[in-house]
This record gives sequence, structure tokens and C-alpha cells, in this order.
Amino acid sequence: MLLSLDIRDMLIIDRLELAFQPGLNVLTGETGAGKSILLDSLGFVLGWRGRADLVRQGADQGEVVAEFALGPNHPAQAVLAEAGFAQSDTVLLRRVNSRDGRKTAWVNDRRASGEVLRALSETLVELHGQQDDRGLLNPRGHRDLLDAYAGVASQIAATRAAWTTLRKARKAHETETARLAEVKAEEDFLRHAVGELDALGPEPGEEAILDSRRRLMQAAQKLKGDVARALAALSAEGAERLLVDATRWLEGAADEVEGRLDAPLEALARALDALGEAQNGVETCLDALDINPMELEAVEDRLFTLRGLARKHSVLPDDLGDFAAGLRQRLDALDNGARNMAELARAEQDARAAYDAAALALSAARKTAALRLDADMARELAPLKLDRAVFTTVLSMDSPGPDGVDGVTFEVATNPGAPAGPLSRIASGGELSRFLLALKVCLARGVSGVTMIFDEIDRGVGGATADAVGRRLRALAEGSQVLVVTHSPQVAALGAHHWRVEKQVHDNITLSRVVPLSADDRVQEIARMLSGDTITQAARAAAEDLLHAGT
Repeated sequence: MLLSLDIRDMLIIDRLELAFQPGLNVLTGETGAGKSILLDSLGFVLGWRGRADLVRQGADQGEVVAEFALGPNHPAQAVLAEAGFAQSDTVLLRRVNSRDGRKTAWVNDRRASGEVLRALSETLVELHGQQDDRGLLNPRGHRDLLDAYAGVASQIAATRAAWTTLRKARKAHETETARLAEVKAEEDFLRHAVGELDALGPEPGEEAILDSRRRLMQAAQKLKGDVARALAALSAEGAERLLVDATRWLEGAADEVEGRLDAPLEALARALDALGEAQNGVETCLDALDINPMELEAVEDRLFTLRGLARKHSVLPDDLGDFAAGLRQRLDALDNGARNMAELARAEQDARAAYDAAALALSAARKTAALRLDADMARELAPLKLDRAVFTTVLSMDSPGPDGVDGVTFEVATNPGAPAGPLSRIASGGELSRFLLALKVCLARGVSGVTMIFDEIDRGVGGATADAVGRRLRALAEGSQVLVVTHSPQVAALGAHHWRVEKQVHDNITLSRVVPLSADDRVQEIARMLSGDTITQAARAAAEDLLHAGT
């Protein structure tokens, strides 16, 4: 609910402070007094796009401050939370327009963007008039309006969830189809490459082992001769024989030299042991150097094959095993593709069936609600002198989407036998305002928290029809807040709160102000609306009758 509106230096308003109340608030005044300026100023602080030249002549900047009351579950709370603002019982909007056109906004004393203001405005205020284009006359919003009237939030949530599941299932199916097509295109290569790699069976580290083995085998012949000669030098015909002879000779002389040869004999014994170890090691090496030429050829063939496949597939020889595993996995996917595709196709089919069921249930709820809305509209149109008009909620098949498969359009036929058509094209100005009012009354039932503003929606009607318009506005204001800019005395008389907008000239400067009216002032104002500048006693009596009838 709009609590207050503070305007400074905007157009012909120098300073204006207004405190609004729940219920039906009416603003009246002569044409050109500045009623539209109030709406321009309110639209400015709400971030609406409008006229650029708002700053009052002679002022450096214009400023508008609006305060709204919020309940704990008011939709504006979610907008505030998303924008990083704390939850609050009220929201204070402030926006400044400098002379050079710069605009700066604050929400609860924190800087905010125009986008945040506009997002908040969608939850705080609805503006309706004969040229309404903010929802009721826009066919793109008719489905949302019908859904709000129908109370199908749970069905919409179910349909959106089913749509999300369907999109994911369809995407998975399409992705797998594309992937299998890509693998299928290289099936021959994959099968040949996997067969080649499986036949080789490469192992990590194998290249280094084969390369070392090959070098050793290539050098074996030369090394074998040297090692064999070394073994001969160490054997019984070489060093071993000399050491054995030396030991035998020294042992024969040891008894005669009183122990002087004991240490040398021990050293010779150790030398013979070491010589035996050396002989064993050299013999082992010699056996290893006993190379079979066929084995060398086999090692070279495997090493060259290993390196050739690595170059062919642009990987390191040690990575051939992992590369083969990757190719094998792609082949497995191809071999198992028929089964996987069947499962994905079944999942998509199940998701589509679930979506179709949810969309069908939503469509059924919309059709039922459309019939109720048409009946409600018929009841509302009769008192508004549109009893011969027919309002129809037309449902059509639309492309499937998260909100179902229904297109919704509000159509009217103003006379029996006349063709029906879109609301904005069929109804005349006066009829259109009454259609909009009746539609808003039907759609707003059970809705609270939004301030509804009607800008001369009663234009072109009078008498009993104007009275019916006013009573519909008053009914709409029950439990909520409605602001009406009106030239109709019948509507003004039904207001719970009444302000007069008037223009004054001081020192050749024109200023607009808004005055709250007392009971006597209301009689005077409504009498003026009835009779013009000259207020007669009859006009005053008629005004009192209107006010009395409105209580």
C-alpha cells in the first residue's frame, strides 16, 4: 500500500506531501490542474520510462520519495532479497532527476538501479487507464492473468518441472545420437587401431627396457671377447693357478720361518675367495652376452613397432596402453549404443508423457477457469451498461513450453451478432474503460498488497453508468488501496478519501498543489464537478445527495 508521496521541484510542483489511506482514494480537479503530474512523478520514482523534462523550471533538480507498506509475504520482499536488501515492513523509494538529465535512485537509503525500481514497481503498483498497455490489453500477458485468476500455481509448477525433465531427456538423447554418429563415422579406424594395439599389447616402461636390451645385444659380440679373455685370465690357467702355486710354496716354507708367513697366507686365502666371486660374476655376464641373433631381431622389431604406433597416434610410447583403452571405450559405446539409445529414447518418451499429462491437466484447469471468468465478466458488465456485450476467454494451441501448450486471448463482441475480436481493437474508448474495470474487478479478487491506480478510467461515461463504475472501484478497494483520477462526480462521491488538485499562480509562477478535502469541501468540489464554475444551490444539493447515496 502506498503510504506517502513526497514531490519536490517536479514540473509545476514545488513541494507536495501526500499521505494516502487504504480504500478508495479519489483525486479531482479541473483539466490542466496537474493530476497527471502526480502520476508522472509516481512513475518516475518507480523507474517507469516517461517524459524527460521533469525538473521544475528554475530548480537544479527534482526529487520524488514514495513509501510503501509491505507485509511479510509481499512479493516485493523477494525482489528486495534478490537485490541484496534486508526484509522490512516498509520500503522507501527515492529518486532524483538533475537538470542535466542524470537520474539517481535509492531504496531504503541505499543506491539502487532503475532495474531494481522497475522490478519493485511490478509488485507495488498497477496503473490502468483507457490506453492501458501494461497488462490487460497486451495479449502476451493474458495467460498469466488467467492463471492468477484460476489459482493454478501448483499445476504450473508441475508443468515446469516436467518441461525441465523433458528438456534434459531430449538433450541427453540428442547428445548421445550425435556422439554415436561421430563414433560410427570412424568405426573402421577404431576397430583397426584397437586390433593393432591389442595385438602388440604395449606396457608402460616397455620402450626403455627394449631400448636398453637392444643396445646391450648390439654390443654383445665385442664385449663377449673381452669378458671371455678376462675369465681366462682369472681361471685355473691364469691368476688362479699362480695364486694356488704361491700358496703351496709359502705353506712349505711356513714352518721354517716361525709364523712370519701366516699373515701373507691368510691374505692369499682371501684373495682366492674374492677371485672365485669374480669368476662367478664374469661367467654370469658371459652367459648373458651369449646372444641369439634371432632374439636381437625380435627385440628390434617390437621396439620399432612400438615407436611406430606411438608416432602414428601422436602419443608417447608409454601412453599407448591408455590410448588403446580410450579407443576401446569408444568402441564399447558404439557396440552398446543400440541399448543406450533405446534407454534414452524411452526416458525421453516417459518425460514427454509426463509433460503431456501435466500440460493437459493445466489446460483443463485453464478451460474451467476461462468459463468462470467469462461468467464473472458477464455479471460485471451488466451493471456497467454493457449487458449486450460478450466477453470471451479464448484458449488456443500454442507451442509447448514450460507454462504448457495454451495461448490465451481476451476477446469481446460489443453487440449481438457482431464479430468478436481482441479487446484493444473492438471496444471504443468508453467501452474499453468499462471492460478493463470489469476485468480488473474479476482478476483482483483475492489479490492484496498492490496499489491500483485508475487514470480517468470513467471517461466517456456518466449517470448510472458512472455510478456503477464508481461502485465497482469501491468494491475493488475493499481490503486494498485504489487511487482514482476522475472527472466524474458519481465516482468522486464514492471515495473514502478525497483530494483536490488545483493550480495557483504566484508572481507569474504557476504551481500545482493537492488539498485533502473535508466533508464540506467535498460537497463544494462535487458541486463544481456537476455545475462548473458557478456552483448553484441545486448543484450543492445534488452533491449532498450523491455523497449520501455513496455512504
